[in-house]
Amino acid sequence: MNMKTLKYFIVSCLTLLLVWNCQDDDNLDFIKEVNAPSEVSANFLPMLDKNNGNDGLIMITPNAIGAASFNINFGDESEIATGVKQGDAVVHQYAELPEDEFYTVTIEAIGITGLTTVGTKELPVVFKAPELSCDIEEDDIDITNSESISKQVDVKVTAEYGISYAVYFGEPGNDDPKTANNGESVSYQYQEAGTYSIRIVAMSAAMETTECTFDFPVTEILQPVVKSHSEPNREASDVVSIYSGDYTNISLSEVNPNWGQTTVLTEVPIEDDNTWYYTNLNYTGIVTDYGNPTDLSEMTYVHFDYWTPNATKLGLKLVNTVIGEEDIEFVATIERDNWVSVDIALDDFAIDRSGITQLLFDTEGANADVFIDNLYFYKPSQVATTPEYNAPSPTYGAGDVISIFSDSYTSVGISELNPNWGQTTTLTPVDINGNNIWLYEALNFTGIVTDYGNPTNLSGMDYVHFDYFTPDLTPLGLKIVNTVTGQEDIKWVSTVDNPGVRGTWVSVTIPLSDYAIDPSGVTQLIFDTAGGSAKVYVDNLYFYSENGTQPTVEAPLPTIDASDVMSIFSDSYTSVGISELNPNWGQTTTLTPFDIAGNNIWRYDLLNYTGIVTDYGNPTNLSGMQYVHFDYWTPDATVLGLKIVNTVIGEEDIKFVPNVITGTWVSVSIPLGDYNIDPSGVTQLIFDTTGASATVYIDNLYFHN
Repeated sequence: MNMKTLKYFIVSCLTLLLVWNCQDDDNLDFIKEVNAPSEVSANFLPMLDKNNGNDGLIMITPNAIGAASFNINFGDESEIATGVKQGDAVVHQYAELPEDEFYTVTIEAIGITGLTTVGTKELPVVFKAPELSCDIEEDDIDITNSESISKQVDVKVTAEYGISYAVYFGEPGNDDPKTANNGESVSYQYQEAGTYSIRIVAMSAAMETTECTFDFPVTEILQPVVKSHSEPNREASDVVSIYSGDYTNISLSEVNPNWGQTTVLTEVPIEDDNTWYYTNLNYTGIVTDYGNPTDLSEMTYVHFDYWTPNATKLGLKLVNTVIGEEDIEFVATIERDNWVSVDIALDDFAIDRSGITQLLFDTEGANADVFIDNLYFYKPSQVATTPEYNAPSPTYGAGDVISIFSDSYTSVGISELNPNWGQTTTLTPVDINGNNIWLYEALNFTGIVTDYGNPTNLSGMDYVHFDYFTPDLTPLGLKIVNTVTGQEDIKWVSTVDNPGVRGTWVSVTIPLSDYAIDPSGVTQLIFDTAGGSAKVYVDNLYFYSENGTQPTVEAPLPTIDASDVMSIFSDSYTSVGISELNPNWGQTTTLTPFDIAGNNIWRYDLLNYTGIVTDYGNPTNLSGMQYVHFDYWTPDATVLGLKIVNTVIGEEDIKFVPNVITGTWVSVSIPLGDYNIDPSGVTQLIFDTTGASATVYIDNLYFHN
């Protein structure tokens, strides 16, 4: 195809997006970087008029996430443009440079906190038409079908003297071009596959442009390239799984049995997940066990994920062959070329679901290619979604505390709470048993601003503490920001791999020394879920100091109702009998009763391990309990774990505290489901430091639901 040099071109509708190389040390997305602007960029628009000959006149529109205003240094020793508001533009006349030179344009983005992010870009201003080869075999133009998004075309143009380029993708009904800066990519997704005429117009700082046109075949991706969705928030006990890598599946006696269908079934691995791939699907069957029907009476929904390039109908039939009942429900609207999650209420199926033996996918005869994953039945989680009791009340003296939010203390002033920084989070103050609590919903991140004009000095504090309650499994972290020095750091109390505890209050204590910041000028605290979306209650957010080699205050008093507790050791409850305490199993550990304000505490010295035996003749049945709880205080331990033993069948498992905190009472709650044991016959509990001799105080050791 021939290259044409255009003499006249109107560019008033075109813009160039130039993404800058940020100079901040932390190049994070806005969720994690709410205090400083990110993704600093600018739109460059040549303001060319062939009658006036104003080559080099450029309109610059800066933008950045989290920016309130900008300062623009044009790079030519002219006066800096200051205070440019987000969405506003400035126009600047550039003089021509030699071909091998550039203007370095600098954009300083200023956030609402006063912190800044600086970006730079070399801008060639040469009054020549862009030099561009229209030979597709050359490197000037790269046009490709996306490998991951069906019917998407990616274009990259690199022209000598070029500043920007526009792409007209040639789809009927869409005449608007998409623009990008020289050497970067632009993408477009078509409605249908086929061959389209794609026109590229390269632009420089001069009136002249260079144009190329290609007939390009747009292709459709016929199978997913990423695995389907998972549902990490569902407990395995609430699920009856047919086919899913997230759960243990029940046994199936037949899959795609020969019932006269055209369907062919292949199991296809996608990333690290196996998926059912049905081709020519008109219908297909899944048989569990005719001799032992599956009882779904306790389940509420059926779930599956599908991906299809061509289906128009898709339904799921459930069959009770015991009494001859069946019913089918269809997906309301079929979406193509991406994974879609489907949840159907089982009450919508007019059958007795106590004896299900068959499931059938059906397209009503319209043969289609369909991928299926995560086919299971489930009921709503039994984990509490709202706290019924309050978090433990703090016990530290007011003189040792700087409180942000707690009814137990006078808190410092807060100038902004959940300020509008682009988050999805909503905040609602709630009252539980007369105690004020923050309820965050759809929490991806949220900010707490004390006072920018009078930063909070935390230099004398040793720890930050807060209590949280959540029904969702999600990462949760607390970021502390010193906007005076521009320092910030985040510490995670739960992660994707270690998602924490749900359905009960969790007390978090983090040494301030773990935060790589100057604590003398703190103005912001930020709760963050690493892009997740969670429901989180927060109480007792404060900083405090505590020194010494032994506790001077008692552990927080439990508030859980006695009917929900099976206590081993706590003055707050009637405990089960203990037949042996620190029995002679070869340990170095010594045990001494310890008293604070009339409250009994266990003091272990030289603790390497120690046992607690309830009753071998009458094992403790913990089947109805969901959590094990204890409070510890230690001046020197580095490792601390709790082992639970079922000596009836010889099962045991140990879970360790993720991060041992010294010099303060720490409350620990561990889901019993994390222990790989049968909880119906427990006789031993063992504290273990893996051989690291330590002093550890223990109180309030109990199980609860």
